[in-house]
Amino acid sequence: MSIFKDLPPAPSAPKRPVTDTRHGIVRTDDYAWLRADNWQAMFKDPSTLDPDIRSYLDAENVYMNAAMADTKELQKTLFAEMKGRIKEDDSSVPVKDGPFAYGTLYVTGGEQPHYFREARDGGERSLMLDGDKEAAGKSYFRLSGIDHSSDHSRGIWGYDNKGSEYFKLKVRDLQTGDDLSDVVENTGGGGVWAPDGKSFFYSALDENHRPSKVLHHIIGTPQSEDRLVYEEEDAGFFMGVGGSLLDDYVFIDIHDHETSEYRILSTKDLMAEPKLVAARETGIEYEISEGGEVFYILTNDGGAKDFKIMEAPVATPEKEHWREVVAHKPGTLILSHMAFARHLLWLERKDGLPQIIIRDRRTGEEHAIGFDEEAYSLGLQGAAEYDTDVIRFSYSSMTTPSQLYDYNMMTRERTLLKTQEVPSGHDPEDYVTRRVFAPGWDGVEVPITLLYRKNTVLDGSAPCLLYGYGAYGIAIPAGFNTNSLSLADRGFVYAIAHIRGGKDKGFSWYDDGKMGKKTNTFKDFIAAADYLNQQKFTSYANIIAEGGSAGGMLMGAVANMAPEKFAGVIAAVPFVDVLNTMLDDTLPLTPPEWPEWGNPIDSREDYDHIASYSPYDNVGEKPYPPILALGGLTDPRVTYWEPAKWVAKLRDKTTGDAPILLKTNMDAGHGGASGRFQRLEEIAFEYSFAIKVAGKM
Repeated sequence: MSIFKDLPPAPSAPKRPVTDTRHGIVRTDDYAWLRADNWQAMFKDPSTLDPDIRSYLDAENVYMNAAMADTKELQKTLFAEMKGRIKEDDSSVPVKDGPFAYGTLYVTGGEQPHYFREARDGGERSLMLDGDKEAAGKSYFRLSGIDHSSDHSRGIWGYDNKGSEYFKLKVRDLQTGDDLSDVVENTGGGGVWAPDGKSFFYSALDENHRPSKVLHHIIGTPQSEDRLVYEEEDAGFFMGVGGSLLDDYVFIDIHDHETSEYRILSTKDLMAEPKLVAARETGIEYEISEGGEVFYILTNDGGAKDFKIMEAPVATPEKEHWREVVAHKPGTLILSHMAFARHLLWLERKDGLPQIIIRDRRTGEEHAIGFDEEAYSLGLQGAAEYDTDVIRFSYSSMTTPSQLYDYNMMTRERTLLKTQEVPSGHDPEDYVTRRVFAPGWDGVEVPITLLYRKNTVLDGSAPCLLYGYGAYGIAIPAGFNTNSLSLADRGFVYAIAHIRGGKDKGFSWYDDGKMGKKTNTFKDFIAAADYLNQQKFTSYANIIAEGGSAGGMLMGAVANMAPEKFAGVIAAVPFVDVLNTMLDDTLPLTPPEWPEWGNPIDSREDYDHIASYSPYDNVGEKPYPPILALGGLTDPRVTYWEPAKWVAKLRDKTTGDAPILLKTNMDAGHGGASGRFQRLEEIAFEYSFAIKVAGKM
């Protein structure tokens, strides 16, 4: 392509065919050698990576840098713009809990959060944890936060310095600022304090990076002596451990993508066996929130596809004692719930938009916190204390910076605590945000959220970044994103396609985009591109598609299905080798992911369906648009070899001359760079690719 001139020869990965036979079907994978045999060890020590693999990834990075060399100044400009929209010395509004209020802050030039506390009603701040100090000298460093004990004397904090998401936990004395001798390794990143502050519970990851055990650690003892509280033997289930606002219970949450099970441990008897609430039943999900003498249970049991809320006595929480308190309303999806001393509240989504509903537990009276914009995002933060009438929530839209409110559930008074500052300036009146609907292939309406400058000419000439995800029931919020302004200010239409596979239009929207209906996700995204082209918001020649992780699978699928409808594709940590990954039950996420994609090991039908769309398996001899794939060497979620194999095959098969680029971050995992400004550098790089492909440099 003319926009990519004088490139050196692209790397050519050698073919080393490996055959695999399943259900009588023989497949050959020419690039299977890029999967490190010692991946478990490599995630913990990247220096053990096979030299041949490292050499190939390095060569791809060299080629990518050559292709993007002319964007260096643009990247710097974009980075400066994005950084200029962030208040460097920012601070959260502290959250009250007992005698203190806890918060986070950033310092000018800092990459990592600092955690502080102050007296409940204000006063001098005391620094509990300096993230920049802890990260010093490390190429990657990610904090999992700090959780204080009930008596406010100690804090558990965790970090990952490889990007592999194996977190170490340490215990800090909050009076002196010193860490105790306790070091707990190979954890999921957090812990739950016992009320006396002398011990905590945590989840431990096994050698395949799965949280298989909940352990009880007593301060001052070695990790080897930690008591096993519960072990999950089914590799198909995730597991986490959490606590209640009243510190009465420890919750063990066991789930996959369609089935839940809770076990609870009373903190009055830390040595007891956890009590089963309701045994797992395939397809039945539930979540528990404590409400004093009762548990409130959010569940889809009994055909409540969009969920309902039940209650049960804490002494007898088994399913036979559940009683309905919030009925199921088809089309109104209850997303989450919280309980406080006098109120029950929940976040629901109807017609694609969220709202917060509050019920007085004594009178049953309900009211909603409502908003007027056409498309917006809500975040329900609740409170750190149980006996309160004041909760906290956040609000934003594509044009409105994030606003943080305290809300009195009794008086219904909103108090604006903070509005996101944009130091370089932002006038919402300069921009337009819209919610439009694209007709899907089967008659459904696919929502699309748009952001563009008011003076953007909508005659088909505007470039467009079309973003999509569409998996796991995750809805993409129409929230404020300072980074996207850099595209809008250059004449781009920034579009989010709320495609099936998410819960943007209720649970059925998710159900229609998973398992055997997965291709609806891809068709919806193409329908969004068709609509934007037909309505002249943009044109096929100007659409750059973007998605990451499962959204990267989407990118691979639409590139195979309709390459002519996209000017370029950005696929971040893309899950593109779906069939091989779902056939490899040693990988961290494979067994828990079978309810989302299907189990091709046991089911020929699932095998055939995944094989029909798996991007890597369906690369064909056709002219692909320019593609940028990004991976992380220590990524345990989408392993580095997925984008590496995909790029190698694309480059071998494409009949066009558009470059296929691979950028592998050799010092990071799934989330990319760990610092807040380091992450902006990566976004600036991705956007520079989009701007270059759009011919807007």
